[in-house]
Amino acid sequence: MHHAERHRVSHIAWLRAAVLGANDGIISTASLVVGVASSGADRAQILTAGIAGLVAGAMSMAAGEYVSVSSQKDTEAADLERERKELITQPEQELAELAAIYVDRGLDRTLAKQVALQLTAKDALGAHARDELGILELMRARPLQAALASAATFTLGAGLPLGACVFTPHAETTVLVILFSILCLAGLGSASAYIGRASAIKSIARVTFWGALAMFVSMGVGKLFGVLVG
Repeated sequence: MHHAERHRVSHIAWLRAAVLGANDGIISTASLVVGVASSGADRAQILTAGIAGLVAGAMSMAAGEYVSVSSQKDTEAADLERERKELITQPEQELAELAAIYVDRGLDRTLAKQVALQLTAKDALGAHARDELGILELMRARPLQAALASAATFTLGAGLPLGACVFTPHAETTVLVILFSILCLAGLGSASAYIGRASAIKSIARVTFWGALAMFVSMGVGKLFGVLVG
């Protein structure tokens, strides 16, 4: 019988980009809103700054992820191309190299040689990509996917503190945006921990601590700026 298993590691590529995007969206936009509100700005000015931050942040996240992951993809492609050439020009050395890897993992030399021969016969480049280079199909670099996931989740995350700003009394904007954003960050930490089957407490503590720190620092800067300009 075939025993099908689903492992969370298959989600790691998009999960990292999605969590990073949402986290940055909430923290950066909430911090911007709180900082501007603390300076004494009116609601229109706060919303203008927040929307500009959302658009700029989403584009920055998309561009940053695309460039970063594209560099990773280029490195993977270069390594695979070099391995492909070595399999053509140095097949015996590559076979011995693969067998040595399996010996290091615990197989005896005879069995390691047999495994290396069989895997080479089926898919030599795939075997070396996986076992020598550590390039797994589930974790291959996908620049466009990472860019879109980051931009979309940043936008969703940034929309939360902006929404709170719209629907809260102007006098309480700073406090309520901070509280609402911390709750959103806690929810994000819990969701990412659930998807990745990690510790919810650690995940929530991480995102809420750094998010709260960023917002309180921004609030202090906003108040100082408001006093100096006023």
